[in-house]
Parts: sequence; structure tokens; C-alpha cells
Amino acid sequence: MKIALFGKAFNPDHIEYFRILTEALESRGCKLIVWKPFHDFLKDKIAFRQDVKIFNNHAELKGQADLLFSVGGDGTMLDAVRQVRDSGIPIVGINLGRMGFLSSIPRDEIIPAVDDIIEKRYRIVKRTLICLQSPANLFSDFNYAFNELSINKKENSSLVVVHVWVNDQQLHSYWADGLIVATPTGSTAYSLSCGGPIITPDSSNFVITPIAPHNLSVRPVVIPDSSLIRIRIDSREQQALLGLDSQSTLISPENELVVGKAGFEINLVQRLNENFFSTIRAKLNWGSDIRN
Repeated sequence: MKIALFGKAFNPDHIEYFRILTEALESRGCKLIVWKPFHDFLKDKIAFRQDVKIFNNHAELKGQADLLFSVGGDGTMLDAVRQVRDSGIPIVGINLGRMGFLSSIPRDEIIPAVDDIIEKRYRIVKRTLICLQSPANLFSDFNYAFNELSINKKENSSLVVVHVWVNDQQLHSYWADGLIVATPTGSTAYSLSCGGPIITPDSSNFVITPIAPHNLSVRPVVIPDSSLIRIRIDSREQQALLGLDSQSTLISPENELVVGKAGFEINLVQRLNENFFSTIRAKLNWGSDIRN
């Protein structure tokens, strides 16, 4: 099995967990291909048992791996999506961070997780992405979001007005600190912290969630992911901050945004003893008695 390894610089205390991962993979006959910046970070800290290949970008990864292991937290997973893109390579998330909604395999379960994967005791779950269709190439060659598209006011002193149309029907003009358009995956991220609902990954929906709206009667709206969303902003500052997951740039009122569903999905590896509901129960501490 050919395994790609992707990650970023992390706490030196976590090197031992990465060593456990690589030894487990190599001892089971896996061939490794490592993202070059991650390899540069690791080369003085860990010795691979075998020669590893290097990839620099998504073009060099495509067709070269059966699975990609994202080693870090959920932020690392979002960056891993940019490497995988439309290649179809399934992503395995090893959580060395904190929450780990996406990177669901905890550090103390690395060896049993590797065994499950080698023995194919897992399922593939597909996750929808948002595509910023216009302006084209605003974020270079990757105008996609795994979690959410967000619009935030540039300065702290004034609101931003966000005009939204869904399938050419006016939804609302939001006076707020900003607005989020989230995928079902992103419904447990920024949107949730702003009062948005949790949406199951297979629900085929997007959720539009205002950020601190001036009108308290305004609430999140769930729409089909087949919808085409148009967005235009007004702001005293003449600019607002547009985010696609971890990417961000400034936009002006003349930039009308057209947002829809991406033409490809991301494949996530899920162990057979996991599911979406078990994950949110564990991560959100549902059922825990905090009085104790």
C-alpha cells in the first residue's frame, strides 16, 4: 500500500507519536511519500527505515498514493484537502491537536487504527465542498472550502451589510459582523459557534449563518446544496474580509460573489467503530454530567 504523509510543524513532544505511526506503516510493508515541507521539518528528528518519496504539490501527489494520512489537527486536515483536491485519494486524520472533529483518530489509537486500515476495516464517507465560482481564481487555483466561506467586517467599529440571493431570489440583507456559508462538515465549526445547526454529512445542504446580526430575529437558514448563492457587500470601510477555510483576502463592493457546490467530493476514512453521531457526542461532551 502506498501512503502519503502530510503535516506541518508541531510540538516536539508529539514526535514520538509520529515515530509510532511511521514504524507501524513501514513494518506492515507500506511505501511512504511525504510532503516536502513536512519532510524538511522531520528529517533531523526521525529516521525512516526505508527511502521515502517526496511530493511538492497536488499534481505530484495525484495517482501516487492509495491513502493520505493528515497528521496534526483539524487545521492540518483543511490544508491536506488542498493537496488531495479532486484526486479521490481518501484522507485519514491523525489527531495531535485538540478538538479533532475531522482528524478523528486519537494519538493513543494509532497502532490499532493502522491495523484497521491495512485490513480494510473502514468505510469511506464523502464530504461536499463549497466552490467560489466567481470571481474566478480569487484564491489562485483553489477556490474551494471544505468547511465554510466566511465574510467578516474589516474593522471593529462598524457593521458590514451582506446582500444574499439564493437562485436569484433575494434572501436577506444582513446587517452583521459578517456571514458564513457552511457545508455539512463546516456546520460543526465556525457556523456552530455562531448559533448554526448541526447538519449530517449526507444531508445535501448548505447553511447560511449570520455572525452577530444587528436584528436579533435573523436566524440561520438551511438550503439545498444544489442552490446557487450570490453575495454582495456594503461597508463603510469599502472592504470586507473573505475567507475560504484557512485562506483569506479582502473584497470590495464591486466583487459580487457566486457560490455553489463543487464538482468533486473529498473522501474521508472512517473506522467501523466510528460514526458522525458518536463523534459529536464525544467532541461536544453530550451526555456528560458536568456537575461531577
